[in-house]
Amino acid sequence: MTQTTPARQTPVRPGAAGTDGTRTSGRTRAGSVLGQWNSAVTSYYVLTGATMLLAVLGLVMVLSSSSVDSLADGDSPYAVFLSQAQYALIGLPLMWVASRLPVRFYKSFAWFVLGGALVLQLLVYVPGIGYAVGGNRNWIRLAGFTAQPSEAVKLALAIWLGAVLARKRPLLRDWRHAAVPALPVAGLSVGVVLIGHDLGTAMVMMLLVAGALWVAGVPLRIFVVASLAAAGGAALLAINSTNRAARIMDWFGADCDKLGGCYQTTHGLQALATGGWGGLGLGQSREKWSYLPMAHNDFIFAIIGEELGLIGTLLVLVLFALLAFAMFRVIARHPDPFVQVTTAGIAAWVIGQALVNTGVVIGLLPVIGVPLPLVSAGGSALIMTMAAMGVVISFARAEPGAAEALAARPGVVRRSLAVIGRTRA
Repeated sequence: MTQTTPARQTPVRPGAAGTDGTRTSGRTRAGSVLGQWNSAVTSYYVLTGATMLLAVLGLVMVLSSSSVDSLADGDSPYAVFLSQAQYALIGLPLMWVASRLPVRFYKSFAWFVLGGALVLQLLVYVPGIGYAVGGNRNWIRLAGFTAQPSEAVKLALAIWLGAVLARKRPLLRDWRHAAVPALPVAGLSVGVVLIGHDLGTAMVMMLLVAGALWVAGVPLRIFVVASLAAAGGAALLAINSTNRAARIMDWFGADCDKLGGCYQTTHGLQALATGGWGGLGLGQSREKWSYLPMAHNDFIFAIIGEELGLIGTLLVLVLFALLAFAMFRVIARHPDPFVQVTTAGIAAWVIGQALVNTGVVIGLLPVIGVPLPLVSAGGSALIMTMAAMGVVISFARAEPGAAEALAARPGVVRRSLAVIGRTRA
C-alpha cells in the first residue's frame, strides 16, 4: 500500500498573508498573546513578580508609616524601616534557595521540618527565652535575636500536611485515615500556639489546615465536622477572654465608643476615607502621627489607602489576587498530590490572612492581631512568608513544561553580550 506524505504546512505569522492569499485576523494575534500568557512558566513569573512587588511596596510603606512613632520613641526615623529591610535581605536569599530545592526534598524532610518548628514554638514557654508581646506569649529571644516561631510552624505544617495527605489520598474515604494523623498533629500545632493566647495566628493556621484538607479530597462530612469543631473552639476561646469578648461586642455594637473600643477601627476608616481616589501623597498621612495604633503593622493597609488612595489599595488587592491565581494554577496543573495539597495550605494561609487583615481594617471583622503578609512590619512574618512563596515557586518550576522552558531561556550574560554585539555591528 502506498502511503501518502502530508503536505508540509508553512507557518503563518500573525497578520501576514496566509497560504490562500488571505490575511490572518486579529483573533489569531490575540490567541498568540493569550498563549504566551498561559505558557508553562506563567505561574513562576506571576508568583515571583507579585511577591517582590508586595515586599517592595511593604518596605516603602513601613518607612512612611513608622517614622513618626520612631521619632516619638527617641529613635531614628529610619529605625523600623532599616530593621524591616534587614529581614527582607534575609528572606530574599532564603526564598531563592527554597525556589531551587526539588519537590522530593520537601517530601523527605516534612516530618523533620515540622518537628523542629514545634520545638521552637515550645521555647516560648521557657523562662528566660520566651516572652509576651501585647498579651500574646509567642516570641523567643536567643543570642540577641528575636523571632516568632509560630510563623515557621505555619510553613512546616503546610509541608507536612502535603506529605501525609498525598500519601494517604487513596484511603481518605475512610474517616480513620482522613483524620489520623492529620487532625491530631494539626490540632497539636494549633494548640501550642493557642497556649500563648495568640488566637489570630491560630485562626490563620486553621484556614491553612482547611485549605489542605479540602484540596486533598477529604470527605465533606469529615471536613464539616472538623470545621465546626475548630470554629466552636475559637468562639469558646474568644468568649472566655475579656479582651477578645470586648472586641467582639464592640464590633457588633451600634453605639460603640469611638474613643474606646472602636478607636482603632474608626481611625483606620478615617484614613481610608481621607485618601479618596488618589491619596494624600506618599509620606503625607495624618493618622500615622500617633492617631492610629499599629499603623506600620496590623493597620498598614489603612495608611496605604490614606497616602496612595483607592488606587493604592486596589493595587495591593490585585497583587494578592495574582498570587491566588498563580497558586491555584499550580494546584490545577501540577500532577503531584503533595504539591497540590501543600500549595493549597500555603494559599489558604497567605491569601486568607490578607483577607482577614483587610477585613479588620475596613470594619468587616473585629480587631484581630493579624498583619498583612509581605507588607506589614514584622521580621519573622516577612521571612517565613517569603520562604513559603519560594516553596510554591519551586513547585511552579516543576510544572509540566516549565523546567524545559526555563532551561531554554538565554542567560543574562548571553543576552547582554548579544545586545553589545548587535550594537557594535
